[in-house]
Amino acid sequence: MAVCARLCGVGPARGCRRRGAAREQRRGNADSEPDTDTDPEEAGGGAVTEDDEAAERIEGGRPLPPSVEAGPAGRAPLSLLELPPELLVQIFGSLPGTDLPSLARVCTTFRRILRTDTIWRRRCREEYGVCENLRKLEITGVSCRDVYAKLLHRYRHILGLWQPDIGPYGGLLNVVVDGLFIIGWMYLPPHDPHVDDPMRFKPLFRIHLMERKCATVECMYGHKGPHNGHIQIVKKDEFSTKCNQTDHHRMSGGRQEEFRTWLREEWGRTLEDIFHEHMQELILMKFIYTSQYDNCLTYRRIYLPPSSPQDLIQPGLFKGTYGSHGLEIVMLSFHGKKAKGTKITGDPNIPAGQQTVEIDLAHPLQLPDIETLRDFSELSRMVLAVQEQVRREEQEREQRQEEQEHSQQAASQPASPLGGEGAEGEETAAGAEGTTQDKAPASQPFVLPTGVISRNEDYPRTCRVCFYGTGLIAGHGFTSPERTPGVFVLFDDDRFGFIWLELKSFSLYSRIKVSFQNAQAPSQEAFDEMLKNIQFLAT
Repeated sequence: MAVCARLCGVGPARGCRRRGAAREQRRGNADSEPDTDTDPEEAGGGAVTEDDEAAERIEGGRPLPPSVEAGPAGRAPLSLLELPPELLVQIFGSLPGTDLPSLARVCTTFRRILRTDTIWRRRCREEYGVCENLRKLEITGVSCRDVYAKLLHRYRHILGLWQPDIGPYGGLLNVVVDGLFIIGWMYLPPHDPHVDDPMRFKPLFRIHLMERKCATVECMYGHKGPHNGHIQIVKKDEFSTKCNQTDHHRMSGGRQEEFRTWLREEWGRTLEDIFHEHMQELILMKFIYTSQYDNCLTYRRIYLPPSSPQDLIQPGLFKGTYGSHGLEIVMLSFHGKKAKGTKITGDPNIPAGQQTVEIDLAHPLQLPDIETLRDFSELSRMVLAVQEQVRREEQEREQRQEEQEHSQQAASQPASPLGGEGAEGEETAAGAEGTTQDKAPASQPFVLPTGVISRNEDYPRTCRVCFYGTGLIAGHGFTSPERTPGVFVLFDDDRFGFIWLELKSFSLYSRIKVSFQNAQAPSQEAFDEMLKNIQFLAT
């Protein structure tokens, strides 16, 4: 602040422009009431004691008097105040919006310049991607500074990807800046079993600024249009929404009409079209459960997984088939020699947040010829043999670690990192994986073994590579969960599958091709912590 004061010519380097008594009085006030507020609403606001005509000249783009605009002839300006106001507008407009309130406290001239809407229009565009013609706001009496301070900056913490707390079902919410609105879009998988179809989405809430008072939150749930709502930021990476007019959610035909409408939107069919009795029970259960959350919801932030050049494919979000439960959203992430599929949406058996599949990248599988592959018993024999190998390797690894710990304790030496043999083993496994992938053909024939059930018969008939993996299965209510062996099948960059041996079923996954903003994890550690948290909440 002191440096800024000297630059603008009001600090001790240039002397004071006011009388000494007034300066001492200001210092006394500042010492007694320190101002620590950095709200962008303060930048350019408040009472101004200088000449209002000078302020109008700055806001209107007209130059200040020569004594302020430039230094004496033949000398470069020594103070920011000697620069043309148009240049100051360009300089201030390149600064982050959160820094401008501090700049406004330097002097009244800076505060006047920060009233210029051009500065805030640029901040709205560069920081939040608002490309609308913000000049139209003048008709409603709302300035670009109002949009930045009361809408974009105030609700910046809720932008990005979120998982709603809807029991085992979860969900995927994407909060974005859309024109002069902030909208929360709920993303839904396509109708079962069309896994390659694009995602569906519907608005749950929106925030907009139609007058200078404050931003308006509206609930978009139901079929009667926007109505009054409320948003509360509970804590970091968590917020909640509440509808203040739940009567807008009800239909004249009662719960039966609401159920039929929900069924058409959720499944794209009527209950009469679904002949499987167990599937009907699951659908009705989901409707009853999720209807309890139509007036109040809590959301927790999720990140997209970080990527690495060593990853098998680009990590991200996929939609997959889960039998009678329909299509669900899974996040594929890579962790060294492992790949994990975490449920973002779930069901009463395996809830959202649980790790549905785990792929062992150190144990690739060489599929037999196409005729042999049709024999389920042959595939099962091959996978169970790899499972036994993995079990022995884990036992040997644990034994080596115990022996190393005992030898270190006996020698009374500080524990050295368990990197030597273990790290070498990892390198060998990684090398074997790379060699296997290099030797594997670009594509090989693939067919599901006889007796394996698939919701989608239109699966690819060629694949790149297969790995041993495990899948999580459980009873209703997530009872008796256990990991069972299976086969991970990579078809291409955007599709993979998993054969559940014990269930004799096949899940096909297809990439969600949506560019999500404000969703990247700040670090691998932050992403791992997020995965741990959502799994803990699901458990």
